[in-house]
Amino acid sequence: QVQLVESGGGLVQAGGSLRLSCAASGRTINNYGMGWFRQAPGKEREFVVAISRSGSTNYADSVKGRFTISRDNAKNTVYLQMNSLKPEETAVYYCAADAGSVWYANREAAQYDYWGQGTQVTVSS
Repeated sequence: QVQLVESGGGLVQAGGSLRLSCAASGRTINNYGMGWFRQAPGKEREFVVAISRSGSTNYADSVKGRFTISRDNAKNTVYLQMNSLKPEETAVYYCAADAGSVWYANREAAQYDYWGQGTQVTVSS
């Protein structure tokens, strides 16, 4: 079993950048596909980006070209670099681990087995 802890959230102005981190413990992240999801108040959790064990990535259309996912297996950490942030991207951002797929970076939250507690990102206009 893997435990996930997100950090790096905060308040940023529209157009600004943040880098989120997801530190894993208990098992190494190279055993998992990793994903980032977000949930705004009153809305359903939505997919942001994922990276498979093989390194393939999958981005939500809304973040392509602005967000970048990366993984540092040596540090057992996954990162989400977010640039050109928009107010509507204010949400709690969650990191998740998928023990199943090797080659495909899953977009479906139901495919993920472990979740962190989330980190708040607030983008002011």
